[in-house]
Amino acid sequence: MPLPVELCYDVADPYAVRLSIGAPSTPSVDWVFARSHLLEGVRRPAGIGDVAVIPRHRCDPEAVRLLLRTRTGAALLAARAAMVMGFLRRSEALVPPGTEHHHVDLDRLIDSLTAGSE
Repeated sequence: MPLPVELCYDVADPYAVRLSIGAPSTPSVDWVFARSHLLEGVRRPAGIGDVAVIPRHRCDPEAVRLLLRTRTGAALLAARAAMVMGFLRRSEALVPPGTEHHHVDLDRLIDSLTAGSE
């Protein structure tokens, strides 16, 4: 069944991608996972835990599949491989893989982790 889905990348969180899944009459549900899983998953199975990325297969060479798991169930989504690859190219133009650490604001991160600890 078709669902509105959006992949998002934010330079402020350079290691992650966000997958927003929504239906016309409901609020979206967001899944945040490592961009490296998506990068690897377009070539070979990647990811452990809640999100797994499964590359193109001879049965459906135009799709990359995302397996989303919770304690109560699982969903298998298929996205056009060309769209996923385009998204990844755009994210790599913003932050090339291996340079993510240059975009992390450690002071802000430490402040948020220690807020209220006084």
